[in-house]
Amino acid sequence: MATEIPTCRWGVVSTGLISSWFVEDLMLNRPDAKAKHIIQCIGSSSLEKGKDFAAKHCPSANPTIYASYDQVYSDPDVDCVYIGTPHSFHKSNCLGAIAAGKNVLCEKSFTINAREAREVLDAAKKKGVYVHEAMWLRHRPLVTELRKLLFQDQVIGDVFRMSSDFSLLVHIPSLPDTSRYKDPKLGAGTLLDTGIYPLTWAFLALDPNTPENSERPTVLATQSHLHGVEVTSSILIQYPSTGRQGIVSSTTMSGGMGDVVCRIQGTEGYIDVHGAAPSHPLSFTVYRRKENTKNDFESKHYDYPRIGRGFFYEADNTALDIAAGRKENEIMPWKETIRVMEIMDEIRKQGGTKYPQDEVLGGLMSIGSLAS
Repeated sequence: MATEIPTCRWGVVSTGLISSWFVEDLMLNRPDAKAKHIIQCIGSSSLEKGKDFAAKHCPSANPTIYASYDQVYSDPDVDCVYIGTPHSFHKSNCLGAIAAGKNVLCEKSFTINAREAREVLDAAKKKGVYVHEAMWLRHRPLVTELRKLLFQDQVIGDVFRMSSDFSLLVHIPSLPDTSRYKDPKLGAGTLLDTGIYPLTWAFLALDPNTPENSERPTVLATQSHLHGVEVTSSILIQYPSTGRQGIVSSTTMSGGMGDVVCRIQGTEGYIDVHGAAPSHPLSFTVYRRKENTKNDFESKHYDYPRIGRGFFYEADNTALDIAAGRKENEIMPWKETIRVMEIMDEIRKQGGTKYPQDEVLGGLMSIGSLAS
C-alpha cells in the first residue's frame, strides 16, 4: 500500500512574478511529488488583479480571491502562507500571518536586515508556528548531489576556491522613483535581490557542515552606487578553519556572462555549474585532472530533469515539515537565516549601503535564544 502524502493548502500573498512562478510549479502534475498542493486563496491589492492572476497561473485551482492580505491570514482553510512580496514588506507580512497563527514560507531575502529577521522569528517562536525562508536554490537535488560529490566523494580533491556572479542589466536612471530597483525604502540594490544567490553558492561550495552547524566566514566587501542605489557588489569570503575562499559578485550594470553560474576549484580538478543564472542551476560538469598531468582533464556531466522551475522542491519540504509538526526546515533553519542576514548586514556596512529600516532600534534578540 502506497504511503499517503500530505496535503498543504496555500494562501498566496502578492501577485508578482515570483508568486506566479511558485504557483505554476505547485500546479504541475508530478508523479514523484512528495506532497499535494492546493492553492486555497490569493491575496492582492485588488480583486481584479487577483482574478487575473488566478486565471493566468492556476486556472484549474479555483482559489478564493481576497483584496487584502489580512483576509488570507485569517482564512481558516489555509495551512501555510506563501509570501512573495518585495523583501521590504516581508517583516510586516510575516508578522501579520504569524499573529493569525499561520505557518509561513517567506521568499528570500527574508527581511531587510538581521534585526528584522530576529523580530519575525521571535514572534514565530512565541506563537508556535512554522516559518521557513524560501531559498529555493538549497532544495534542488542538483545541490544535494553536488555537495555529496564535493565533501564525501571529494571528486575534485580538497576544495579551495569558488566564484559566482549574478549580472542582470537594469537601467536604474530610467526607472520611476517608486521602483523596487530604485527606492531604498523597498530595499533597492543587487545584494538582497540577486547577490544572495552567489553568496549562497559560496556557503554551499565551501562549507561541508549542515546549516545548523555552519561556520561563520570572514568577508571583505566593496559596493558601487548609482543615484543612491547599490548597483554592484563584490565580496571576498574566507573560512577561518580551512582557508577556503569565495569570490562572489552581483550587478545591474551588465547582463550575464555565459552559462557557467558557479565554478568550484579543488586540488584535483574543478566543477562548473551551468544554468541561466545562479538562482536556477540546471546541470554541472566535473573536470578531474588526469594522473601525472597539469592541464589535461577527464569530464563527467550531470544533468537533471527540467520540470517547471524548481519551486516545488521547497514547497514539498515545507508541506512535509508542517505535517510532521516541525517548526523549522533543516535545509534552511532559523539560525541559518539569521547568519545569512548578518553576513549581508556586514557586507552593506563595508560597502556603505544603508536602508531606512536600519535606523530602527530595539527588538534585538540573540541568535542563541533562537536556537534554544
